Amino acid sequence: MNSITKNLRSITAIFTFAAMLLTISSQTNAQDKPKGKPWPAPENVVKMKNPVKSDDASIKEGKDLYAQHCKSCHGAKGLGDGTKAAKIDISCGDFSSAETAKASDGELYWKTTDGRKPMPSFKEKLSDNERWSIVNYMRTFAK
Repeated sequence: MNSITKNLRSITAIFTFAAMLLTISSQTNAQDKPKGKPWPAPENVVKMKNPVKSDDASIKEGKDLYAQHCKSCHGAKGLGDGTKAAKIDISCGDFSSAETAKASDGELYWKTTDGRKPMPSFKEKLSDNERWSIVNYMRTFAK
């Protein structure tokens, strides 16, 4: 093997390693941001029950809607690492976290419905059932 081939392999290895480090650091940085102000849901909302059965059809609908409306900030796996997350000053949250797992469906529905800057409200964009289906899909992110 000549020295040019060895040099090219070394350079390729260095670039591969650098790309891997960038990928890892961008994923961890998504959650290194501050959480923002507390966002407690009203008690009556916490007790709300999801009227949409969490079945394959609802989860598929939720997944499709999530991909269209949520994924760019919250990420493909709900880790808060979407393509727009880097431009947001606070964490987009981690839907696979214990904190999200212990939140009631009503809380998640309310937050999706009302929004809070920088997150928009989906009250006018999505129907009640569509928002409940997104909640059903968000539950699939639990670890």
